Amino acid sequence: MIIEYTPEGGETMRLDAGRMRASEIQIIERTADAKWAAIKLGMRNGDINALRTVGFVVRKRSEPSLRISDFDPFEDELRVRLDASEAREYAERLYAQWHHSPEDLADAFDELREVCVDTEACEQAIADVSTPKAPEQTEPVVTPEETPASAASPSES
Repeated sequence: MIIEYTPEGGETMRLDAGRMRASEIQIIERTADAKWAAIKLGMRNGDINALRTVGFVVRKRSEPSLRISDFDPFEDELRVRLDASEAREYAERLYAQWHHSPEDLADAFDELREVCVDTEACEQAIADVSTPKAPEQTEPVVTPEETPASAASPSES
């Protein structure tokens, strides 16, 4: 998951929260006063406490002296974005939920496109889950009864 932080009048920072160290998760849990699973769910739902806390800890990687009180963005300055692997996961879930309703599926895929960081990966994920799968071809199993006469052992000739 990527948190985009765009301070008013400033450049957008992409804070990659896709892979967190255990020590970072512990800091996040203490700071947010919640368990990691709830914080991840909160980030998906745009919860400001989750976004701010995780964003703060990710920024501390490059700014070790940063304090939580120094990272106080306005609500509209934080946004969640999905990376390529998350785009695929969400595309699969959306297809499973909405494949019976093409209009709803199209709307869901449009929303997915809006939150993905990597446009190409998002389009590929949508194409992969939307394309009908060809049945798997397997080699026929030949049983001894089906063996051609020419393949019979010399003692049978």
